[in-house]
Amino acid sequence: MRHVIALDVGGTGVKAALVGLDGALLCETRRATGRERGPAAVVESILGCAKDLSVHGQTHFGTAAEAVGITVPGIVDAERGVAVHSADLGWRNVPLRGLLGHRLGRIPVALGHDVRTRGLAEGRVGAGRGTGRFLFVSLGSAITGAIGMDDGIEAGAHGCAGEIGHIVVRPGGPVCGCGGRGCLEAVASAAAVGRAWSTAVGGERTADAADCARAVEAGDEAASGVWRAAVDAVADGLVTALTVLDPRTLVIGGELAEAGDTLFTPLRAAVAERVTFQKLPAIVPAALGDAAGYVGAGLLARDLLATAAAG
Repeated sequence: MRHVIALDVGGTGVKAALVGLDGALLCETRRATGRERGPAAVVESILGCAKDLSVHGQTHFGTAAEAVGITVPGIVDAERGVAVHSADLGWRNVPLRGLLGHRLGRIPVALGHDVRTRGLAEGRVGAGRGTGRFLFVSLGSAITGAIGMDDGIEAGAHGCAGEIGHIVVRPGGPVCGCGGRGCLEAVASAAAVGRAWSTAVGGERTADAADCARAVEAGDEAASGVWRAAVDAVADGLVTALTVLDPRTLVIGGELAEAGDTLFTPLRAAVAERVTFQKLPAIVPAALGDAAGYVGAGLLARDLLATAAAG
């Protein structure tokens, strides 16, 4: 059976799969990145995982993988196939396309940015399918986005489009990891909600955003205040984005979205309260969850083959 290798690299683990050219999931696996051992160990974990999948494909499906799609966090130069920088993984200027191609016998490799690739998956086969124009927003430990246009994602002139987490929503507010103050990510990411809730309960280190959401559902007033502040900030950022982009749909994923209606009910109301002339988009949860990264990586690989066949 003809297939490709799909790799989704995160801070602590690699989610990987073999995907048929028809999109069927043939097998999946997970492996630790080994980042505690340094950047070289992370690269070797990725290469080893890809090689193991390659062998599995040949053994169980009778053919070699025809391409690889890989998605990584941080700054990515997709055109050159270079993972430029990732604070999570500690690497700089890693030529992943070349390294994977060499390890797997000169196989073609497509490299993508993690959130834009997840957005691609949501647009093609997930919650953004058929919308034509959408914005995918991941509300996780960071806040990032992907601008969906038809069947593709707009990367921008410098590969930085969609960074909604760095819209300033609270001028002069907390310092963000980017160096600015009051960015959406600094005040309303899952990490920021966890910090605010931990402070509200007396500095308990184990308190996180999921704990806060559960406390909101239980009627805790302090938790409701923390949650409302985050929802208001997210709504401010989304209204700025929809004013500029005019998407038909806002697809929301990430850790905060796992709270379901506890997030979506007040968020939809908050966005509706803020729009004036703008057309209110549908606000829907992401559909693919944990699988979005490797589904998107598989799409990158299949697109690579389609482009080669057309050329």
